[in-house]
Amino acid sequence: MTDTAEFLIIGGGLEGLAIAWSLAERGATDILVLERATLCSGMTGNSSGVVRCHYGAPSLAAMSWWSVPFFENAREILGDDLGFSQCGYVVGVGADNLEPLRANVVMQRALGIEVDFIGPGEMAELWPGLRTDDFAGMAYEPRGGRGEAYLTGMGFAAAARQRGVRIRQQAKVVKLLTDAGRVIGAQLADGTEVHAGTVVLAAGPWTPELAATAGVEVEVKAQRAQLILIDQGEPLGPVPVLSDLASLQYLCREPNGEVLAGNSDHAAPEYLDPDDFVNRADAHAVDKVIAKLGHRLPHMPDPRVTGSYVGAYDVTPDYNPIIGPAPVPGLFLATGFSGHGFKISPAVGRLVADLLLHGRTELPDVDPADFRYERFAEGKPLLSPHPYRGAGEMR
Repeated sequence: MTDTAEFLIIGGGLEGLAIAWSLAERGATDILVLERATLCSGMTGNSSGVVRCHYGAPSLAAMSWWSVPFFENAREILGDDLGFSQCGYVVGVGADNLEPLRANVVMQRALGIEVDFIGPGEMAELWPGLRTDDFAGMAYEPRGGRGEAYLTGMGFAAAARQRGVRIRQQAKVVKLLTDAGRVIGAQLADGTEVHAGTVVLAAGPWTPELAATAGVEVEVKAQRAQLILIDQGEPLGPVPVLSDLASLQYLCREPNGEVLAGNSDHAAPEYLDPDDFVNRADAHAVDKVIAKLGHRLPHMPDPRVTGSYVGAYDVTPDYNPIIGPAPVPGLFLATGFSGHGFKISPAVGRLVADLLLHGRTELPDVDPADFRYERFAEGKPLLSPHPYRGAGEMR
């Protein structure tokens, strides 16, 4: 059996669905999404859902800033609020990272991002009981916060279907089809072929295996991300998301008042098989979280761990995505989001749609060349001019 589509999107996670909706919203009419299991059942469902614009790479900060009004107005745009809570976002640094913080805030303000430095007194009002004496500087984004990646992906899916996008679940792609040096479609596990004018590969950590069937090497690995839930002994009230770059952790308030703790130390990354991993944190990770959290929140009345889960960042060597044409005609890559994917997903959809339909983008302050596939072979990775010591390239 053979099907056809103008645009074939492989991957029914958040990015693939954002691209499908954006293509349809921009006027494309023949779009098919293939998902290997069920929509958003891969790494999307394990996202911590942080919305922030605090990046050192200007194009990435600009994409995140462009996406903020989308989350704020999601009910009008997609018909659902997507679970977005505009609780704010704070990044705090030690003395060794004060200069990078200042430089990054200057750059972000030049892009129009609403961010200000705050002191311990203001932070005490935002998060009572938080220890701040080892922060040399803090920056606050009042329009940051948290959303729900799964709900966002499903919101894109519903809106895309309303615009005529076809979506197939349980449709595992096993290889890309090529002819005369060009990608012309994909073959599914059941033998079905789909021929397409353009194939968009947005399959997260499964991208390298599929790209290899067309002779394309994609430098993406699945990096283990362990997240741990803590009940303080009483529900935590509304507080901003905290990127604690002094202790190298990030903390979020869950809707039930628990604390979600994640790791910001990427000095010794662990990798996993996205098809075979244990979906809970190990004892070593739990011990580290307990120590760091006890330092940052020393007055928790009766803390206990209530649960944990594991996600995977589809990471590139520079911890920034690949968005653009592959070296084989007919194939477009949208992969390697390295933990940034949720917060920039609206902009990713728009960027890909712009490039596929018009060959350029109208996204302000975003240079598509920053995300080109060839940058690694050229020895020109996308790096922050002002990186944070100890935090790798995640900010």
